[in-house]
Amino acid sequence: MDRIHITGGTPLNGVIPISGAKNAALPLMIASLLTGETLELVNVPRLADIASLSRILGNHGVDHMVVGKRPGQTTETGQTVRLTASNVIDTTAPYDLVSTMRASFWVVAPLLARFGEAKVSLPGGCAIGTRPVDLLIMALEKLGAQIEIDGGYVVAKTKNGLRGGEISFPKVTVGGTHVALMGAALAYGTTVIENAAREPEVVDLAECLIKMGARIEGAGTPRIVVEGVSRLHGARHEVLPDRIETGTYAMAVAMTGGDVTLEDTRADLLHSALDVLATTGTEVTSTDKGIRIRRNGAGIAAVDVTTDPFPGFPTDLQAQFMALMTLAKGRSHIRETIFENRFMHVQELARLGAKIRLEGDLAVVEGVERLKGAPVMATDLRASVSLVIAGLAAEGETQINRVYHLDRGFEALEAKLGRCGAEIRRVRT
Repeated sequence: MDRIHITGGTPLNGVIPISGAKNAALPLMIASLLTGETLELVNVPRLADIASLSRILGNHGVDHMVVGKRPGQTTETGQTVRLTASNVIDTTAPYDLVSTMRASFWVVAPLLARFGEAKVSLPGGCAIGTRPVDLLIMALEKLGAQIEIDGGYVVAKTKNGLRGGEISFPKVTVGGTHVALMGAALAYGTTVIENAAREPEVVDLAECLIKMGARIEGAGTPRIVVEGVSRLHGARHEVLPDRIETGTYAMAVAMTGGDVTLEDTRADLLHSALDVLATTGTEVTSTDKGIRIRRNGAGIAAVDVTTDPFPGFPTDLQAQFMALMTLAKGRSHIRETIFENRFMHVQELARLGAKIRLEGDLAVVEGVERLKGAPVMATDLRASVSLVIAGLAAEGETQINRVYHLDRGFEALEAKLGRCGAEIRRVRT
């Protein structure tokens, strides 16, 4: 199993290109099931989760082709993928495939909307919480689907197609909003989605669906209205920049010091996180190329944060921010309101010398003067990269084990950081 070795203490200086967003690319790829024509996606990151979903879609009969490199493209600038679901041969998504990635459960919506049936395995639990699919099932039932749970599978059917309806989510759910959008796009009549997720990835899916012929208004607000159409066609769509990767590298610079421009990204995708970062004493500047992050060596100020749905502070940046706060001057409080069990990185950060106390959904971080490298174990995707950030600032060598988590969500991590002066290398075993 691969390991990453980091020798810390070097400021980061240079340019880091930001990849396409994994959390946008996954629902966009699933949306290819809504049409028999080709959906071309540009700026798709090269990640393990993308490869897993490609296999899952292939199991349904979706043809997948990666377009050859174009001038200026590198392994860090994304790829162009063409997906064609003209010959779907199977509306069943088995457990052995769905269990590899929870987002693959969302195929239930386009399969049901286009073919009138779907049998998709329940994804089961995960390391950071149960993430139940009850709200996703509720959304489809509001569109007229008949759903039962049989032998660990969600079996969904509709006799005469889905029909528009009123979907009011009791709490904000990104997955539920994705499913509702894809189901409503081909439903007969009008669908109103209340308390919809406002995340940029939801907006990106809506914009792609509109290019495919869907009629959607209000994406990015709590109320989305979808007027169903009888069919969708192919389209070409560019995946938006990854705001979590953007925030991760921004916090790495804030923690190590240095001056880095994050290219091909936008500040409006994560204003809340960047505003918090600025209060720590880090300079954050939007440029015509992206976002410049600079810290001149002055101390890091302690700041309190609470994770919230967009436009609040992202739960997917909580672990990275906690790593930053371990070297802050003073005490900070980090409250996690989205997922239970999302503090598993705390014990690993403690191995590097961090002082963190847990009180239910609250982490109290007492800043220390220095961290010291040690062997640590990654527990999930975001926890993994928080250990990378801490290792970059720690004295001596940090060894991170189980880095396959990183390969799920960060494209060319070692290359991007290495070009900015980090002493980081992968050891393959």
